Amino acid sequence: MHYIWKEWKENIRGKGLWLSVSIIILISLIILIRFATHPLDLGFYILLINLFDTIVYFIPILCLFIGAFSIFQEKEQKTLIMLLTKKEHYASFLAKKSLGLSVVVLLPLLTWFFLYLLLLKFQFQLDIKSYLIFILSILLMSVLFLQVGAAIGSFSRSRMQIIGHTIFIWFYFFFLHDFILLSLLPDITHENVKVFSTFYFLNPLQAIRIFLETGMEVYSFSHMSRLLQEFMWTEPSAFLVGNFVFWMVGSFAGAVFFNRKDVYE
Repeated sequence: MHYIWKEWKENIRGKGLWLSVSIIILISLIILIRFATHPLDLGFYILLINLFDTIVYFIPILCLFIGAFSIFQEKEQKTLIMLLTKKEHYASFLAKKSLGLSVVVLLPLLTWFFLYLLLLKFQFQLDIKSYLIFILSILLMSVLFLQVGAAIGSFSRSRMQIIGHTIFIWFYFFFLHDFILLSLLPDITHENVKVFSTFYFLNPLQAIRIFLETGMEVYSFSHMSRLLQEFMWTEPSAFLVGNFVFWMVGSFAGAVFFNRKDVYE
């Protein structure tokens, strides 16, 4: 609770969190205005898919920066070394810090999307289950990239390194990962398609997107070819859970192992 309160006081005075939330609010309102004339029954699903496809460009990089600079700030202000001299391990500090960050970032997002649901009620025929799946997708994406951002802040030695690492990771997940896999498509067969699928869904953006689209039933895997059946060898929710655990554990372990002590000692 101490870390949550500390994160809240620090972020409420800063501009990063409020700028991020303001961007999400602005994008949400623009999408709502744009799709307000769509049919009552289908417009709701079209709006949510388009809203996700738009804010997915912003939430990852914003959360990466928030997570990275929050950790690096503890080093710059020498508060981290004060905490560690009290016999608290870096892993313990990082776990509490990550929890505080997640709560502080998710609370404004949850508040806004609850208010947004009230606005949608006047325009569309609501599907609460689909909206909850949409919210869950946004929250999981935020938490995951906050943790990756915390890892960046742990092993970066300067603010310029944070900017460079953040932009590279964002670019990798959005473009480079898929580009590499596209170059391998001619070599995909029934024998290696499951391996290809595993690497494909290691991209959290793809795992979250397929979970959202299938959960809202806007994308169906009925009447699939045999190759596609082998590509989707498990449920989308299983891909998402595996992806989330992989990146959360990997980011946390990497942050602890590669933590640059020389930055704050």
